[in-house]
Amino acid sequence: MPVPTPPTVSLPSSAGPAADIAPIVAFASAASEGAMALWPTLRLPHLQQLLQHARVVHSDQGDEADFCPPHERAWARQLQLPMPHGCVPWAAWQQQAADPAPQETAWAWLSPCHWRIGADTVHMGDPAQLALDEAQSRALLDILAPWFAEDGITLQFERADRWLARGAPLDGLCTASLDRVIGRDVRRWLPDAQTARTINRLHSEVQMLLYTHAFNDSRANHGLPPVNAFWLHGAGRLQAPVPVQPRPAHAELAALREAALQENWAAWGLAWEQLDASLLRELLTAHQGGAAVQLTLCGERNALTWQPQRPGAWQKIQSIFKPKGLPDLPSML
Repeated sequence: MPVPTPPTVSLPSSAGPAADIAPIVAFASAASEGAMALWPTLRLPHLQQLLQHARVVHSDQGDEADFCPPHERAWARQLQLPMPHGCVPWAAWQQQAADPAPQETAWAWLSPCHWRIGADTVHMGDPAQLALDEAQSRALLDILAPWFAEDGITLQFERADRWLARGAPLDGLCTASLDRVIGRDVRRWLPDAQTARTINRLHSEVQMLLYTHAFNDSRANHGLPPVNAFWLHGAGRLQAPVPVQPRPAHAELAALREAALQENWAAWGLAWEQLDASLLRELLTAHQGGAAVQLTLCGERNALTWQPQRPGAWQKIQSIFKPKGLPDLPSML
């Protein structure tokens, strides 16, 4: 598989001042008939008001096959992170926050996962649904760490559903985001065969090792799916220090992501309406109070950043008698 082409990012010359508040909404749209059919029926009054007199100040045009989804590209741009080959070294960025010393090796996140192998598909479930606790995860790490160490990759525990990996084989490796592969056939998202021979071999060895391992026998006895694979993501190295900034978390954004990955469009629509009633209502209030705000909405291909403007007298009259509806996000994102 060839290394993915980096997405095209365009910035109008009149982008305006930096925003005081600039949330990024991942999975604002999806290339699914269910999501597209539901979108026109959603009641999102605060989003509608925010975009009524807004202009697009940043456009990130990509493709559904890009390893890095639009929302991660938007986060990286906001955090001033590099995107070599269109991929973001998230694990290296996290490690820099813990240890600001210059990095001598590459880092990646490794998520234990379950692959359901069919006749012509290799489907990946959500690692969060494996229900690994810390003790089980550490036991699994002890099983796998020696295999990776033989190829120069050191594994260390971070949390139950995600570990840290470091080593020379990760340098220059472009890996697909978990948000790209969850619920999908993994084969189109595997790293380039020429630059990931070690990783691809480890995929095969780990599957054979865990196929009949007592670790999975114990899980089966408790009605849990086997852990039979892993996914590397966020790989790379930071060549220069990057300012460390916290990435805000919102429960409504997490609910939107979870519903989209599960293709539960009823829950996705509900999450959108809850997001509108909370975070977007607060954003609109801040804008009306004089704060400079921006809103970035991301789909599977593109990310667009809107900056609300203060309407003139005529625009205010038009908005009363001829209010704009919501934009057609499914076609735009």
